[in-house]
Amino acid sequence: MNDYHERLTKSLLSKNPQLSYNLARTWVELLWDDFETTSAKAGRTYQGSEMTERIVHQWIENYGEKLHEFAATNPKYKEFLNQGKNH
Repeated sequence: MNDYHERLTKSLLSKNPQLSYNLARTWVELLWDDFETTSAKAGRTYQGSEMTERIVHQWIENYGEKLHEFAATNPKYKEFLNQGKNH
């Protein structure tokens, strides 16, 4: 899974150079967990890490350059992302 996260982190950094590596990695991990958790709660069959990587990559492509703006308006992510800034 580390390889997936590393690829996605690099992709996010290329879309949003305002993010530090640690903050980008935190975003990737949050998006990954959110997708898998939401899918499980919806009762969907687990389709593997490759599917999760594709979805998170699509989100990065569509929204990556503005993720830092989203954090300010969503308290769910704010705590995690503030921790990422300090590492």
